Amino acid sequence: MELSADMLRRLEDLKSKYASMGQNMESYLDGLLYADYLTYWEYAHLDTLLSLQTPKTSIPDEEIFILYHQITELYFKLTTKAIKQLIFDENPSFDMTLRQIKRANTYFEHLVSSFEIMVDGMDKQEFLQFRMSLLPASGFQSGQYREIEFLSTDVYQLLHKSKRQNFSEESPLEEMYPALYWKSGATELATGKKTLTLRQFEAKYKGPFLRLIKMVKDKNLRQLSLRKVEWLKESEELTWLFKQYDLNANVRWPLAHYKSAVRYLDQKPTTIKATGGTNWQKYLPPKNQGLIFFPELWTTEEREGWGTFGMKLETNY
Repeated sequence: MELSADMLRRLEDLKSKYASMGQNMESYLDGLLYADYLTYWEYAHLDTLLSLQTPKTSIPDEEIFILYHQITELYFKLTTKAIKQLIFDENPSFDMTLRQIKRANTYFEHLVSSFEIMVDGMDKQEFLQFRMSLLPASGFQSGQYREIEFLSTDVYQLLHKSKRQNFSEESPLEEMYPALYWKSGATELATGKKTLTLRQFEAKYKGPFLRLIKMVKDKNLRQLSLRKVEWLKESEELTWLFKQYDLNANVRWPLAHYKSAVRYLDQKPTTIKATGGTNWQKYLPPKNQGLIFFPELWTTEEREGWGTFGMKLETNY
């Protein structure tokens, strides 16, 4: 078969590519010749993926619980990828910024809507049975979710609101780290001491978290928004997307989580403790945390009513 001019050009391009790396193109062509065709199940590692659910009990709905949390972690990974691609670009364009914030919003919107799987998709009594085999593990121990927070804003914005007065935005990161808001959510209700859940979490992630915090100190999404404030002033759409992301991460997602906790744990007249012993009643409601990634984008009234007004911003672009 006679090679077309286009095919010959591509072969020359390949030859130049491999030559620049000190490689022999013919060897790579041999590899291509003998390689098997790729299949979908191999590419997506489906056999491995579908074997990763290992329930601790024989209760049927536990597998739903595991699958849901694994899906959630995959969405968290998509979110961190979207943010990192943006903030680690030395000179991101306006279009890139718009695209990546849209992606992060899309992932969180799917997460919020997916909580119906937890709220309505499991048998309540089955959940209350198998959950006791999970002690002291807790969704609180999602390291990726904390990474999203660190990638999104400054450590000062993540302090428990009752402790922010003790620091400034210029305070050393190591000094602010113990005052992060989520640490108060993993204290024993009776004694106020750190739960085993929190101690396990800190043992695994404290080092990586501190390294990440230092790495993104001047690069996180809030710092990007401050450097590109003229973009926000000129583009209502970009401003809206940043605010939507703030609401999705700090109001809608925790509210969906709270709704699920109430469904399964609020057994009036008593309340069941979370598996990790976390103080979920005070920790999950966003109005109790007042957590805002981009405070500059909100009015004083909006910040003071955070967690109550927030669901009203529904304008679409």
